[in-house]
Amino acid sequence: MAAGRRRVQRSPTDEAMLDDLQRKAFRFFERHVIPATGLVLDSTRPGQPVSIAAVGFALASYPVGVERGWMRRGTALKHTLAALKFFDEADQSGAPDGVGHHGFFYHFLEPATGTRAWKCELSTIDTTLLLVGAIQAAAYFDRDTAPDREVRARALSIYARIDWRWALKDNNTIALGWKPETGFLVNGWCGYDESMIMHVLALAAPRFRLDPVTYDAWTASYRWRHLYGEDVLYAGPLFIHQYSHIWLDLRGIRDRYMAAKHTDYFENSRVATQIHRQYAIRNPRKFVGYEKNCWGFSATDGPGNVLVKADGRRRQFYDYTARGAPFGPDDGTISPWSAIASLPFAPGIVLEEIRHLEELIGHGPQGYGFHASFNLSWPDVHTKGAHRYTLRNGKRVAWVSPWHFALHQGPIVLMIENHRSQMIWNLMRRCAPIRLGLARAGFRDGWLESS
Repeated sequence: MAAGRRRVQRSPTDEAMLDDLQRKAFRFFERHVIPATGLVLDSTRPGQPVSIAAVGFALASYPVGVERGWMRRGTALKHTLAALKFFDEADQSGAPDGVGHHGFFYHFLEPATGTRAWKCELSTIDTTLLLVGAIQAAAYFDRDTAPDREVRARALSIYARIDWRWALKDNNTIALGWKPETGFLVNGWCGYDESMIMHVLALAAPRFRLDPVTYDAWTASYRWRHLYGEDVLYAGPLFIHQYSHIWLDLRGIRDRYMAAKHTDYFENSRVATQIHRQYAIRNPRKFVGYEKNCWGFSATDGPGNVLVKADGRRRQFYDYTARGAPFGPDDGTISPWSAIASLPFAPGIVLEEIRHLEELIGHGPQGYGFHASFNLSWPDVHTKGAHRYTLRNGKRVAWVSPWHFALHQGPIVLMIENHRSQMIWNLMRRCAPIRLGLARAGFRDGWLESS
């Protein structure tokens, strides 16, 4: 699996290809922001609510758009201030039709009113994704002007209000969420998952900060696997190996847990990326299309929750779910965005996949880049209308998702940028809460040791 370790020189053609993908992914946030509030829709599906995580990805993506010349700084600042003002002044009563409680926010909000949608949970991780976007915006808008100062002040106000201690369970894990009707959700954040960025920010909080024992409790729940000749801190879906890395430059720095394993989280994500590719090459479930340049299993849209006969066997398919490799769930659905977001970890194999997908299936007609997901094993007889797509070679029809999702588009924009310029990493390395949180979690060495 050494291919991902090689330093990859990008050709002008690759640069143009990445620029096109990144620009199209960014377009989602231009088109789905509500200017008056800065809130951002969850997806292109009609009738969708606002997602607070989508707002976080938008706040993080606007600086990229400015630096790449896709958005004027004034427009980015206007959208950013609108969103931060909304959340800084939002109702925090915990009412069933409110916006949040104890500094956290409901996962989904109504676009028109900004109040709770779908009787959803108050989400600790989605609040974190909103918060880290706000913190990145504060790091980027650093001029000594009234609007820039307001960005920084409101981001700090939102951060300071979050009562991490309220969300702490008896076993020193942070609760997944809370509902006004039933209280805290049963489970806490346990096992290796996307919550590292949440733990880092909770350890560095201006008020209500958590003790490092909570981080140690989280790492104590890790599970290792030996897969395809590699030891890996296991999590099935790729997004778990990506989300925190968008903002945390984990190259060459290690907490006590990883130091004892003589590796680091960045290297672990590289190995996990290679495992996804190896799984597709081996293709134990014999799905159509899997190969060395067609892989990527993560939280994504799917054909539907149904058991049907496909390619001579009965197969279970799924709707939107967190697919993983090698232990599944897997129904033949590939998510191009999840491979693209692994670009910093294994640029060689990711670039090969992007080139392959450009030839195999191309981009969706909405102008946002690749389809969110596609499935070549889904029976043609069930594939109709917007879900039907003939491959470029004309030999097969695929199921494709007709929708695009903020939680896919954001990682494309941000991880391509980290690969191209390290912009997000560089911004966050100068950010005091990031440095403090990492230090309190026990991270040492590398860039953390520099001034």
